[in-house]
Amino acid sequence: MSPADTAIASYESGPAKLREACAGLGTAALNRRIGPGEWSIMENAVHLLDSDLASTHRMRRIVAEENPLLVSYDENAFIARLPCDRDDLAEVLDLFEANRRFTARWLRTLPTEAFLRTGIHTQRGKVTLLQIVEIYANHVDHHLRFVAEKRRNLPR
Repeated sequence: MSPADTAIASYESGPAKLREACAGLGTAALNRRIGPGEWSIMENAVHLLDSDLASTHRMRRIVAEENPLLVSYDENAFIARLPCDRDDLAEVLDLFEANRRFTARWLRTLPTEAFLRTGIHTQRGKVTLLQIVEIYANHVDHHLRFVAEKRRNLPR
């Protein structure tokens, strides 16, 4: 398997992991903040969706444009100003899964050299398409550690 194939497979596995991590939780548990400044499980799920939508756009721009500027965003402002406590978890998970499936299928159509194409991220600097895929493949696991901790700390 090439590094791109490995990264895409890992990237595509994220939605199933997120679904499993959120399984069996009711609305109150999903929206409960364990401590001040902590995100709820629902906020983590919506953040993963928000960041994925941005990452898909960044990936497509890297392939379509010459060294595009990839603008970061303030994830905490999204959580603070775009409340998600009334979002439907099933819709969030379905859209997250559909976006990842769409993006993984598209990535598999690209020639190997496309994964060496670059963009300039406003926080990370120069990044390749392969690096972006790897970052977002790992992003789910990063947040699932928080989700697992939150589940352990929910009142029984």
